[in-house]
Amino acid sequence: MNKPIRRVSVFCLMLVLALMIRVNYVQGVEASALNKNTNNARGTIEAYSYPRGDIIAGGKAVTKDLLVNGNKYKYRRAYVAGPEYAPVTGYSSQVFGSNLLENVENGILSGSDSTLFFHNTLDMLTGKQKQGGDVVTTIDPKVQAAAWNQFKDSGKKGAAVALDPTTGAILGLVSAPSYDPTSIAGADDASSAAWTRLQKDPSNPMLNRALRQTYPPGSTFKLVTAAAALETGKITDINAPTDSPDPYPLPDTANAKLVNEAGDNCLNVSMNDALRVSCNTVFGKLGDEIGNARMAEEADRFGFNNAGLLIPVGVAKSVFDTGINRPQNAQSSIGQFDTRATPLQMAMVVSAIVNNGTLMKPYLVSQTRTAGLSVIDQAKPSQLSQATTPQAAQQLQTMMENVVQNGTGHNAQIPGVTVGGKTGTAQNGVDNKNNPYAWFVSYAKDSNGKEIAVAVVVEDSNAARNEISGSGLAAPIAKSMMQAYLGK
Repeated sequence: MNKPIRRVSVFCLMLVLALMIRVNYVQGVEASALNKNTNNARGTIEAYSYPRGDIIAGGKAVTKDLLVNGNKYKYRRAYVAGPEYAPVTGYSSQVFGSNLLENVENGILSGSDSTLFFHNTLDMLTGKQKQGGDVVTTIDPKVQAAAWNQFKDSGKKGAAVALDPTTGAILGLVSAPSYDPTSIAGADDASSAAWTRLQKDPSNPMLNRALRQTYPPGSTFKLVTAAAALETGKITDINAPTDSPDPYPLPDTANAKLVNEAGDNCLNVSMNDALRVSCNTVFGKLGDEIGNARMAEEADRFGFNNAGLLIPVGVAKSVFDTGINRPQNAQSSIGQFDTRATPLQMAMVVSAIVNNGTLMKPYLVSQTRTAGLSVIDQAKPSQLSQATTPQAAQQLQTMMENVVQNGTGHNAQIPGVTVGGKTGTAQNGVDNKNNPYAWFVSYAKDSNGKEIAVAVVVEDSNAARNEISGSGLAAPIAKSMMQAYLGK
């Protein structure tokens, strides 16, 4: 071989080697980054080339896949009762990605999770079409429908959460107003237009108010303050008179005072009566006597200040401030100042109380399984904390049941069922210039020991300001959820 030919051969060999090295580098090192590149549509196209698994509630699928056989995508996601279940399912869109269960359980739903490898291999060998696994939720459709229909029919804005206190299973999760995830699932102009409308909607229908929005909890937070008062010995007898002025001068201030909506009914009343008629003065003074550090510790036990709660979707952190001064702590102890809570958080408070002080970790997924119904993972209830002592919890139950039987929570009474509750009307806006938030938190238990804990917040309403109350607006929604669960 002459010298020029040998040089060309060596050069060509080097080109081949360089090409092989580059191909292996792209496939081995850059593969993950290329798959995640937002400009790479191949992953999305492949994901919609076969049906996703279903999200299940009460034994029935609340999702489905439509065969569209488009130029790019073979299937498109759709939703049954979309607006009702949107706070649970989230959306899966060919253009806008996914959120909530559609996102965090994507590995199971898309069939790409490593636990499905054996199942997918069998399908490939037998010639079956690939299909994602199913996600079975803890949602009780009767509870979900009860809350959703109340919000939808009334046009109210807000949220509702129901828990099984003994396990932490989430029985209902509603946010209103809502949206239909089907409308944004495709890659067509209609889906893009729907997305734009939703983003511009001032009512923010895509906000998950049950999990991702925090509100001042108002008087519902007095349950936490009452627990701290019982645990620290500030209150030893719930029916004994307290040393509580009316109005209550806030400590370390010149003229600031806490006043009551309950008129003249709060002077030196017992804690039982103070909860029944919701006395700010009694609980503000107790919060000051307990102190900010101990109040924050109590709030933490009930789930506040937990930035890492996953159910498995992420939940906004509920807040009780530390390091604040005495008047701020007194206001925080009645659920005002900077105290903020999600509806889920306040359902957790009630859940711990009715469960004799034990707070179970909330969870939304009971089971994941293959398309062939083989169980992949089964949820195991776990304790999140010991929120309060059994003795304090039982005294709180006595007081909450008094609220429903003889106090502000009378609208939640259910014949033949033990119901405990607490109303709340929380300030909204600077100097409370906006319509206040109406809260109701409650539990119900029947003679067979079946229990449910509920929290409802109505964010705004068409009612006159002086007609807005937890009892009038939120309690009927909670009652319908409790009745649906207990079959009453």
